[in-house]
Amino acid sequence: MVIIKPSQAQTIKGDYYQIKIYHYKSPQQEAVLDAYLQKSFLPVMHKKGIKNIGIFKPVEKDTADRKIYILVPYASWKDVEPDNVSASKPAISSTDNKEYVTAAYNNAPYSRIETILLSPFITRPHLMLPKLTGERSKRVYELRSYESPTEAYHHNKVKMFNSGETDIFERLGFNPVFYGSVIAGSRMPNLMYLTTFDDKQSRDEHWKAFDADAQWKGLISDAQYKNNVSKADIIFLYPTAYSDY
Repeated sequence: MVIIKPSQAQTIKGDYYQIKIYHYKSPQQEAVLDAYLQKSFLPVMHKKGIKNIGIFKPVEKDTADRKIYILVPYASWKDVEPDNVSASKPAISSTDNKEYVTAAYNNAPYSRIETILLSPFITRPHLMLPKLTGERSKRVYELRSYESPTEAYHHNKVKMFNSGETDIFERLGFNPVFYGSVIAGSRMPNLMYLTTFDDKQSRDEHWKAFDADAQWKGLISDAQYKNNVSKADIIFLYPTAYSDY
């Protein structure tokens, strides 16, 4: 278990995470988004020194509201704003993405852009690349969001993670990518984290082992952590061919 003393917490610096979600409806919009993200967005971000960017799509297709998820780790808070959609001008603009940047009002490449910002857990302050060996097309990325009744319960759930829950995930080989508290989003107060598996069978086997784990049973039975999650959302994702991992 990683133990952080109160005096140390103020000195720990970690990544800030941005989850950007493009909502779109048609295959034509998807093609424009894929071209923009692969040929313009990623190369420009890499040139700026921002690497390990994950780009994913949901395993289950919702034809009424299709989505692309982008996970970007930033080394500091000041790095986040220039790449935000609210900046004074598009941060990523080149001759390769005219269909995206100069799209007409009635031919937009997406319906809406949703942005979630997160600060890292003090015991896991940086993004961790998954160590997967299976076929890329079969990989399962599991994005979870745990909502809490109040801010106090949210901080209690984060404490629960920092007091052993993240250790269990790593010991059992869940290949976590990040853990973070949402500091700007539509479902607050909540936390989010991403784990990865070689395939769906591996995912199910890992969660079976987690549920049976003695350390987890001790943690979940601890009275101080009761009622700290009011709703859990689970989204299964797969990496695009051009995602960094």
